[in-house]
Amino acid sequence: MAEPRRMSPFEAHLRRALKLLRWRWRRWQTARRYGAQALAAAPRLFGNAQTKAGSHLLHQVLLGFPHIGPFVDPGMPPVNRYEDNRKLPPAAVQKNLRRLQPGDVAYGYLPGREPYLSWLSSPGWATIHIMRDPRDLAVSHVFYIADMQPYHDWHEYFNTVATQLEERLRIVIAGHRVGDLWFQDLRSRYESYMGWLRQPGVLVVRFEDLRLRPREALRDILHFVRSRGDWPLAVSEEEALDRLQAAIQPHKSGTFRRGQPGNWREYFTPALKDLFKQVTGDLLIELGYEQNHDW
Repeated sequence: MAEPRRMSPFEAHLRRALKLLRWRWRRWQTARRYGAQALAAAPRLFGNAQTKAGSHLLHQVLLGFPHIGPFVDPGMPPVNRYEDNRKLPPAAVQKNLRRLQPGDVAYGYLPGREPYLSWLSSPGWATIHIMRDPRDLAVSHVFYIADMQPYHDWHEYFNTVATQLEERLRIVIAGHRVGDLWFQDLRSRYESYMGWLRQPGVLVVRFEDLRLRPREALRDILHFVRSRGDWPLAVSEEEALDRLQAAIQPHKSGTFRRGQPGNWREYFTPALKDLFKQVTGDLLIELGYEQNHDW
């Protein structure tokens, strides 16, 4: 099967220009509906995650907010990605963050370090970071690279060299280097985002809670966003929760496969369990997914 064609720089520029125009139009519509003051009082609503931790699920929830109050879906890609999903340099990421205005809904994959920690937890922002069981994330990452993302640096390697599932999982868990290609180990990747878990003014939600206990998780999100700005709720709280829950439609995400918590048990052999424990140490205990190493 032929790989999909990358869009040209001109196509990417044109697409972005049209999206910026649509964004302005949506802001005008929202200000007209709720009033400019109500829109100005809403926080910038930002969802953050590491890859395959549930970013699209969280983003779907946040896109439910324009249906319950003065919020705007800019319709843009993640703040740290180009239109074709390539990573943006830090200066371009910060430009995208500065472009966000009160009420705008955005998401991205930003590490837990400065300037992002202070910036996205400051007044006028409502930032929600989603985390996921590292074992499920490892499995999801393998299928994403091998089957869903032909432009990923490791896609060809997974489909020509590391063709066995256990071998691929070993790479994702322990890291691997082949020439100029380097896959960071799972512990190090999580440590890059741990700063969000300790940052005041940021709400941390679990992927598992959104999948298994969505009502309670959504109530926490709604209360947090309401606490970050003096914006009017257009419906009752229960109706708002209904609308936020209705916004969750995993099948509409192009990267969704199963998203079932605990799915790792189907793929982790005893050898992979031992490798995971060796590489990640106390990570599962630190994140609250296990109480000890006896799993």
